[in-house]
Amino acid sequence: MPANQPIIFCELSAETQRLIADYVSSLKQIAPLIGAHGMTEEDFWSSGLLQSAVERLRGTQSATTGKKRTFISDILTFMQLRGVIAEWKFSGSGERHDYEVLMPSGWLCVIEAKGCLDGNNTNIFERPPNADEFIIWSLCQNPGSDPRHNAWSGIHTRLSAEIIHRRQRVDGLIIWDMVCGTKGRICPKLVVNPSRATIMSDREVPPPCVYLFPRTIPDPRNNPQPKCWRLDEVKFLDALMQTFKGDTDDVVEVRIEARMSSTSVERRTVYVRSSQEISQSKWTKLKRAR
Repeated sequence: MPANQPIIFCELSAETQRLIADYVSSLKQIAPLIGAHGMTEEDFWSSGLLQSAVERLRGTQSATTGKKRTFISDILTFMQLRGVIAEWKFSGSGERHDYEVLMPSGWLCVIEAKGCLDGNNTNIFERPPNADEFIIWSLCQNPGSDPRHNAWSGIHTRLSAEIIHRRQRVDGLIIWDMVCGTKGRICPKLVVNPSRATIMSDREVPPPCVYLFPRTIPDPRNNPQPKCWRLDEVKFLDALMQTFKGDTDDVVEVRIEARMSSTSVERRTVYVRSSQEISQSKWTKLKRAR
């Protein structure tokens, strides 16, 4: 595999960007004619009505978790029916995390569901003491969001900093949602090989994108270059990839390194796919208060 690959194959396509831009242009043209507001066009644009409506729609979209829960519950039920997980439950209403998955061996995987990874909510997580493994699952329901920006921002800018600063071990990350493989977010994996789709009740889903994190907390003095987990060691992720036709190119090791620079802690994130480094960040100062 050549170097300098993206850390996620998904991208915001030029076609999707064009469709969004065209729709925005059409919406602006017709907006003053929608509704019974009774305003002239000039009054409409000075009133801020369209902006207020858009902000309300954005808030409604951000607050909607039903589609995300349905996607995760469908995935977990599909896995349970095939015997690769023993049972699962939603625990989000009473706990900091969202899902608990019991593997056939008795191993407990705890999952924290997130939206797009470039938001501040990505920084908010707590590994429960009873978790044998702790997974973050990103579900970004906005087709106009850039998957590559989200992945980089979430992993390097946010998760790596929180892992080091708060000493919260994250074992893995899933980037996979209900938009993946649809017209709004065409999956490159299925473009190359359509047979990799899994038929799940009323939909086809592509293989997930999975990221393996360090098995111990990076520390600039005592643990500057911790090794990452292997896929077979993170039991839920291994079962997920086997169930949904994942291969080695769908798995990225996230090597988080730490060092001291004068009195500051710095971190660097190195991404490895199929034993080959594909990208790395610059050394970045940890800006959290210590």
